[in-house]
Amino acid sequence: MMRPEWWTSETIAVVTGANRGIGFEIAHQLALHGITVILTSRETGVGQEAAKVLQEGGLNVVFHQLDIIDPPSIESFVQWIKEEYGGVDVLINNAGVNYNAGSDNYVENAEQVIQTNYYGTKNMIKAMVPLMRPSEPGARIVNVSSKLGRLSGRRNRIENAEIRKKLENDELLSEELIDEVMSTFLKQAEDGTWKEGGWPQVFTDYSLSKLAVNTYTRLMAREFASRPEGKKIYINCYCPGWVRTAMTSWAGHISIEEGADTAVWLALLPDQFVTGKFFSERREINF
Repeated sequence: MMRPEWWTSETIAVVTGANRGIGFEIAHQLALHGITVILTSRETGVGQEAAKVLQEGGLNVVFHQLDIIDPPSIESFVQWIKEEYGGVDVLINNAGVNYNAGSDNYVENAEQVIQTNYYGTKNMIKAMVPLMRPSEPGARIVNVSSKLGRLSGRRNRIENAEIRKKLENDELLSEELIDEVMSTFLKQAEDGTWKEGGWPQVFTDYSLSKLAVNTYTRLMAREFASRPEGKKIYINCYCPGWVRTAMTSWAGHISIEEGADTAVWLALLPDQFVTGKFFSERREINF
């Protein structure tokens, strides 16, 4: 059995969208464990300021610009990681958007929400997997998601039984299927027929983006399962809850510290046999 603290100051963790909110607190908590944290942000100025706050607290935090939906930005980031660190051990996919809080128009910015939350997360996984360093404890990926994206939810689920059945079936699941579902929704959102499509009726685009993240997490866990010992990658997703951040217009009932906790816990599990699962408050929940 490996020691409880398998990481060192040489362990490299990347946190996307970490200039504020949950991402900033995840970076903070990881750095408190003595890990080297790469804090990323789409905007350079705010990212540098966020990293400076943590650096002034004596924490080993480095900033680098990263836009998860911009291929040149990702390519530049990957090259920098290779040159500076040689690889990464932990990836926290936190960057995301939700423009519809408090609005009745849940598809107003649907394309950008799904591009950022789902395709951006997928972009980072594809870019970082080749850089994940071999180790006994394995590399870790944690995707920040939401209970709004649950297939099993009663209140806010896909009502189209055919689509739901396909997404629930691990044997049928594929990247092409997930992309097809998102493309179908976006087309219906564009032509105004989405309400008849059986999609979630509350925070529709955000819910679907997180459903895609959850489903892609399951798919990647299945693909990573064949990796040999010493080169394992474990991937999970979690819901931070209704956290008091700018994204919720400060209306949440959970503190930022509590919202970040499960991500850090998943990233640092000493005996990591858990993969392809969904968590909330350190407890596994149903997809």
